Amino acid sequence: MQRIRLRYTKRGRLRFTSHRDFQRAFERALRRAEVPMAYSAGFTPHPKVSYANAAPTGTGSEAEYLEIQLTAARDPEKLRALLDESMPAGLDITDAVEAHTSSFADRLQASVWELRLDGVRAEDAERAVAAFLAAETVEVERRTKNGLRTFDARAAVVRLEALAAPVDRPDLTACAILRLVVRHLTPAVRPDDVLSGLRATADLAPPVPAAVTRLAQGLLDEESGTVTDPLAPDRDAATAAPPTAAGLSAAKATAGDSPPKAGEGSA
Repeated sequence: MQRIRLRYTKRGRLRFTSHRDFQRAFERALRRAEVPMAYSAGFTPHPKVSYANAAPTGTGSEAEYLEIQLTAARDPEKLRALLDESMPAGLDITDAVEAHTSSFADRLQASVWELRLDGVRAEDAERAVAAFLAAETVEVERRTKNGLRTFDARAAVVRLEALAAPVDRPDLTACAILRLVVRHLTPAVRPDDVLSGLRATADLAPPVPAAVTRLAQGLLDEESGTVTDPLAPDRDAATAAPPTAAGLSAAKATAGDSPPKAGEGSA
């Protein structure tokens, strides 16, 4: 049984794809690419796919992850290319690695988000960020399936900064960019919760909905506040792993087929 971990994106208009929509598209891609999937037992077998911490509907993402189980070994990069060809443009499979470690979900400790606030001046965003970070707690409300829930949005925020407006804007309308690093806690604090907190602490209210994109998710470096690639430990483990029996046999066969060196003759 081989396990492959994949990174994929949600870009452009497909940021409005729900998680269920993505599941359907991905399972179709598995069939088109003829991937030798392992299936669950029972009356309604399903392909063994594990999704990790999917982004909310309506947000873009450059760093979504899942894991699949195969009944036959495949080259991760060739498999990635086949699946990417079978997916709609915007739902792109961008990375693949064979799983050599456990507890992958535990590595998704934090996310880096970018929030584009059209109609908001950079100086107003900077003032709101300063007020938010200065607060010990920032209580926000969110409606859940169990009713209205109140929780602290400040505790999950590792870093929050206002950046200069993008230079590629075709006009001179105001635009602020926020860069946010947030821990994955329970309950999860989402970018819209932080926006609610900015409205509560500094009366920052963008005139149009924010364009939100997840740039990364993975292990959190508490000292620097950065988020590192969660697939890196699998790559490192693959490099450090001893050669398999199949690999040794292939190496011997290659050596046996090589021509004799100069000065060597047959017996």
